[in-house]
Amino acid sequence: MTKFVYCFFRVVRTCLEILSCMIFRLISKWTPRKSLPPISNLLLLESATSLAAKIRDRKVTSQEVVAAFIDRIKEINPILNCVVETRFDEALKEAEALDCELRNTSKDNETLAKETPFLGVPFSMKECFQVKGLHQTSGLYGRRDIVAEEDADVVRLLKKAGCILVCTTNVPELCMWWETSNTIYGRTNNPYNPMCIVGGSSGGEACLQSACGSPFGVGSDIGGSIRMPAFFNGIFGHKGSVGLISNRGQMPAAVGSLEKMLATGPLCKHAADLRPSLKIMAAENATLVDLDKKVKPENMRIFYIEDDGGSCFTTPVQHELRAAMRAVVSHLQLTHRVTAKKLQLKELRNILPMYLAMMGSEKQAPKFSQEMVMRKGSLCLWWESVKWLLGQSHHTFPALALSALEKVTSDDDPRAVELLKQAGALREKLKEILGDDGVLLFQSHPTVAPYHCQPLFRFFNFCYTALFNLAYLPVTQCPLGLSKAGLPLGVQIVANDKNDHLCLSLAEELEKSFGGWVCPSVVE
Repeated sequence: MTKFVYCFFRVVRTCLEILSCMIFRLISKWTPRKSLPPISNLLLLESATSLAAKIRDRKVTSQEVVAAFIDRIKEINPILNCVVETRFDEALKEAEALDCELRNTSKDNETLAKETPFLGVPFSMKECFQVKGLHQTSGLYGRRDIVAEEDADVVRLLKKAGCILVCTTNVPELCMWWETSNTIYGRTNNPYNPMCIVGGSSGGEACLQSACGSPFGVGSDIGGSIRMPAFFNGIFGHKGSVGLISNRGQMPAAVGSLEKMLATGPLCKHAADLRPSLKIMAAENATLVDLDKKVKPENMRIFYIEDDGGSCFTTPVQHELRAAMRAVVSHLQLTHRVTAKKLQLKELRNILPMYLAMMGSEKQAPKFSQEMVMRKGSLCLWWESVKWLLGQSHHTFPALALSALEKVTSDDDPRAVELLKQAGALREKLKEILGDDGVLLFQSHPTVAPYHCQPLFRFFNFCYTALFNLAYLPVTQCPLGLSKAGLPLGVQIVANDKNDHLCLSLAEELEKSFGGWVCPSVVE
């Protein structure tokens, strides 16, 4: 019976994919395509690390840097809709005050770099984090008037390091979908092709980074919400080890065991910004991981997995993505003389049921449908669905679909216990394989960025990133250039818990060899 259901599901998914691809390609063909404005200020292309050094050396002022990124946001946001709230005037005043302080300080550059490593550098935040004085809606219409009264831990730490917050960025409803769209702020468009998605839930943040609207930013990840957007927008993103960075101050909050699955982390165009931003955000927890340690590829054991073994829930991996991974493997073998071992894990076919079991295992956590009504009563799903069909609902279709999925999944399902055991066994198996010197290469997603709304026909493709949330492992998403269609390629770099430095070291090497982020705009 189970085999029949899986086969039926595979046939239905394949038919829907073929039909949706035809429809979306036709729509794309007849829709005018907008291009991003060219880049004339070269400061926009630099890393946060480089900008901080120039500000310390008095080669450029913080005010000049902040103004450059503000001007860029004003240029790109009408096309991309990635920024939802700004504090431009406040940021410029803070930059001016910082420049004045820098002119009068007696501290040398070494001391400044140690105490305030990103002094005067602007940054942006995913809107689900608390920023004092700014809205924190998390894309939920019922929260449209809620303003944060304090900063999230990570915001406070970044400000302490000298960073200047410029804006907050768009998210899907309650941060639980992999296309960024909601009924408050609308939909965010991909900088490489505005007809395509930016991913979710840190989609607005990744989009802004790629389009040069911010030197670096912060996202969160409970199923791929840093890594998918980073992949679709051609940048770097890191989901850190368990407990590395505080999750306090974001909405929805993770409760109990779900805290291990949720990670706060950086998104940036340049790999050089990953280590310093992680050290700032980790604060005293940075001692858990040796973030400064650099390891050459020849001193790593390299493993790779090309797909999830043919799960009936996910799209087959596109040829260009397979080729990109093989190019990485070939480079490591030829240039660094390492032997890369190909793995095949049959357990990967069950990522979806294991992940859903994990997400539903915490009894203290509120239901998604309860969060949709701000924990005031319960959502009337059938009535909201009718309202959605009539264009009167304040909820998005993916949120309603997730609520329906939640209702048909029983809390007392005896299979859930078995699935949790399977997830635990897979977690231990991956940790045993990786050890303290192993790195695993895994696809970031089975396809390049799909068209808007197409994820509805590829509902469960997020499993490629969700795997490592249920495994509690650190992962870096690394860009690998562009596809023939001009959309980003990439790969996930996975290491064992508290071995983030291995992910970061390999990402830095691959950036040198494959070029890293590719600017989506013309550079004048």
